[in-house]
Amino acid sequence: MARAFLLVMDSVGIGGAPDADAFGDVGSNTFGHIAQWCADGRADITSKHNQGFVRSGALNIPFLEQLGLGLAAKMACGELPDGLNASPEIIGQYGSAVELSSGKDTISGHWEMAGLPVTFDWGYFLDKTDSFPKALLDDLITQGDLPGVIGNCHASGTTIIAELGEEHIKSGKPIVYTSADSVIQIAAHEDHFGLERLLALCELARKLVDPYNIGRVIARPFAGDSPDNFARTTNRHDYAVPPIGPTLLDRVVAAGGDVYAVGKVSDIFAGQGVTHKLPASGHTALMAETLKAAAAAKDGDLIFTNFVDFDMHFGHRRDVPGYANALEEFDPMLAAFAQELRPDDLVIITADHGNDPTWPGNDHTREQVPVLAFGPNINAGARGPHNGDKGGFTVIADQIAAHLGLDK
Repeated sequence: MARAFLLVMDSVGIGGAPDADAFGDVGSNTFGHIAQWCADGRADITSKHNQGFVRSGALNIPFLEQLGLGLAAKMACGELPDGLNASPEIIGQYGSAVELSSGKDTISGHWEMAGLPVTFDWGYFLDKTDSFPKALLDDLITQGDLPGVIGNCHASGTTIIAELGEEHIKSGKPIVYTSADSVIQIAAHEDHFGLERLLALCELARKLVDPYNIGRVIARPFAGDSPDNFARTTNRHDYAVPPIGPTLLDRVVAAGGDVYAVGKVSDIFAGQGVTHKLPASGHTALMAETLKAAAAAKDGDLIFTNFVDFDMHFGHRRDVPGYANALEEFDPMLAAFAQELRPDDLVIITADHGNDPTWPGNDHTREQVPVLAFGPNINAGARGPHNGDKGGFTVIADQIAAHLGLDK
């Protein structure tokens, strides 16, 4: 018996999805384009930019390269990303996976890597402006006792809060927006609107959007007193549709194991198959909670963490230098985590979709994802069992199930 870790680098796609044309994403390549911008100097940042960090030169991620991230990207796209080592000393197994599910959203990617592909179509709010049906907004306003709503568009959450936060505070109208995901997001100020009121409003919205087959309603509380310091708080909550069938999480629990869901993972699965919910915000805090779970976990347990900052702060905001810096900060964090593993542990690092920060718009991109497997007793080899074949992201669930002694 052993333990397993599933770490999701949210949105770190590696391009090359064979059906990208159906999504308007042919040529998108989150990791490849970030590496390219770093190699040619377009992602250089000096202290004059006032972004809180300084970076320059080729992408510096030595541990992820040793895990095979660059070679997995080459497998997906046919060429090694610029500036990376063509022959790193591989310490794990690497590969890529092609999504079977019909969307490029968060729920589909996570459910599929847990063994449950989404073969039906979610409902979406596709219009970039006036995104929501009038009847839906009317019901939300009436039943939620609201003076109205603002937003009603596709947007990056951090951007729309900066743009509309002051109007929200003055008017009392919550900010309602969406994206390419099957989602409705509602942002409101924790003090001026109230956190409990926002959560109650999102519970109402969850019921109202069920006829539209929407995957998630997300409460986006924020704080601050001006556009310069408005910031989302750690009290985010996702109201998701429960998985339509058993997942790897359920299987682990049924076999007597525990599932530690770190970050937004529990919400994505509507709490199904989760025995320990560990909320956190920011990659440092998420890694700290992952290590805390590792200290408590026993043989047969699964620790499942989503590192959301790549997607939330940099992908949607189309911030290439910020995304590159986040990868460079995550790399040593991951290397330090590896030193804490027990002999029989398995770690799989993957992504749920792409979010190319060089791509038009601010939505996810349809890409293959890396699958990097390692652990003290995991045989290092050029390729693992993940080779962009028709198995989809479910190969991840299968490898973890086999490691934990469960059936596929």
